[in-house]
Amino acid sequence: MPEKGKLTVSEAGHLGGEKRKSELGHEGYEELGRKGGEARAKELGHEGYEELGRRGGEARAKELGHEGYEELGRKGGEARAKELGHEGYEELGHKGGQRVKQLIEEGKRSEGNP
Repeated sequence: MPEKGKLTVSEAGHLGGEKRKSELGHEGYEELGRKGGEARAKELGHEGYEELGRRGGEARAKELGHEGYEELGRKGGEARAKELGHEGYEELGHKGGQRVKQLIEEGKRSEGNP
């Protein structure tokens, strides 16, 4: 640690953040983050939040590359399957199939087919 009175702005910020975290505790720090997130979402609005997510997703995809993004998706799918279990995964697939069927029927109706 630098001599007293010789902290950089970054070091001072880090120390202040650590002190605040210890004062609030884990739950208090989570609550602070939640409130900050809600305020930011309100500030940006729906469209702004969508844009923020899109830009973040594009940056992450560029960072990971095609193979890394595939790996991320595979891991997410495996985690979801484990979370849902066999029966839950079957139910999810059934719901997806019903939605596809509905979309096909809507498409046919919009083309003038009964």
